[in-house]
Amino acid sequence: DVQLQASGGGLVQAGGSLRLSCAASGFTFDDYAIGWFRQAPGMGRSFVAGINRSGGINYADSVKGRVTISRDNARTTLYLQMNSLSPEDTAVYYCALGPSVIASNVASPTAYAYWGQGTQVTVSS
Repeated sequence: DVQLQASGGGLVQAGGSLRLSCAASGFTFDDYAIGWFRQAPGMGRSFVAGINRSGGINYADSVKGRVTISRDNARTTLYLQMNSLSPEDTAVYYCALGPSVIASNVASPTAYAYWGQGTQVTVSS
């Protein structure tokens, strides 16, 4: 079975940092593009960062310069390093993988086939 287990969320003060992890199992990790999305209360799921099948990296404008997405194929894990956090970053963060994610659809949730359960990030002011 395909499984994605996200972790690393928590409560942090504004200006702080967190590193989210997402451990994947049950499929050939190298064949999949990866992404992180977030969902704030009362809002839809929005794109944060992604690495498409060609290795290109994209970030949402709201996090550019503060966030780094990466993957460790040997550990079948994806990461999201977040710095200079603000209360506007408060959300549930989801990891996602997809076999067909390319540059033109990396920010679209519908491009991803598998999703983690989400990890809560709360930033206090």
